[in-house]
Amino acid sequence: MAKRVIGIGETVLDILFKNDQPQKAVPGGSTFNSIVSLGRAGVNCVMVTEVGGDHIGEMTCKFLRNNGVSDEFVCRHKGTKSHVTLAFLDENNDAQYTFYKDHASAALDGLTIERMNELMKEGDVVLFGSFFAINPAIRPAVSTLLHNARKAGAWLYYDINFRKTHIPDIPDVIGNIEENMRLADVVRGSKEDFEYLYGVSDADVIYEKVQPFCNRFILTDGAKEIRVYTPDQSERTKMKIERFAVEPIDTVSTVGAGDNFNAGYIYAKLKGLDSPAERVKMAQRWSQDVCKQIGNNISDELVEELKGERYYNKSI
Repeated sequence: MAKRVIGIGETVLDILFKNDQPQKAVPGGSTFNSIVSLGRAGVNCVMVTEVGGDHIGEMTCKFLRNNGVSDEFVCRHKGTKSHVTLAFLDENNDAQYTFYKDHASAALDGLTIERMNELMKEGDVVLFGSFFAINPAIRPAVSTLLHNARKAGAWLYYDINFRKTHIPDIPDVIGNIEENMRLADVVRGSKEDFEYLYGVSDADVIYEKVQPFCNRFILTDGAKEIRVYTPDQSERTKMKIERFAVEPIDTVSTVGAGDNFNAGYIYAKLKGLDSPAERVKMAQRWSQDVCKQIGNNISDELVEELKGERYYNKSI
């Protein structure tokens, strides 16, 4: 059986605005965007999430299936409404978000959790992040999933993706964030995440904050330099720091940029690209593809390019 990528995260309906006019509406969510792009690229994917018992919920499940992602573990809550996010593009085509969500009502069906715990296998990849991964309302279920994945021998990728609107929640969720970092094989965060979490923006200071909790750490900063911290094989007490420039492009929208960076990095791992440089190069390629269009996922053009590359059919 081919290895799977299991996404654990929220779903929303993303409505994108430019000059105060709606441009596009599409199912989204941080982990959701990553998983859909991986599904489009031919990777065996499963999404663990929740939706309302409404038309948006049905549309979301159909969208997953149409992009090659299993919706078997999507919890559908009758009598509730799905979440909505408005993304407003500014003059630089950077997105500012307004969220319409009820985090306190989040729930994952117990039977679904039990089945997922049984299905975690050695070699699976688990991608998780955002407030869904630290929400106190569902933390017991999410924590159980993550610990069982760790015990099963899965490989875990954590995208912190912490929003400004959750700053008041920090005292209640910081412990969950730190536990997630400890469980993950790779942690990615943006400078903006750590400005909100710790009030710091210097890369070295950020690393000092997260180093007690994780070994492999990726720090992104929009269109600026990417830093990758990995254990130094020659001296175990030290870390190796690699810096990667970001190629400038004409950006149409930044919605989904970080999500597809995560997806591209995971795709590179699955295809046997082992060095940080190879993985970051693929991650940037996926991220920049999304930035060149209005949408949350990689384009048909990139999917076709990937199909023509030597490692596309490599067994994963």
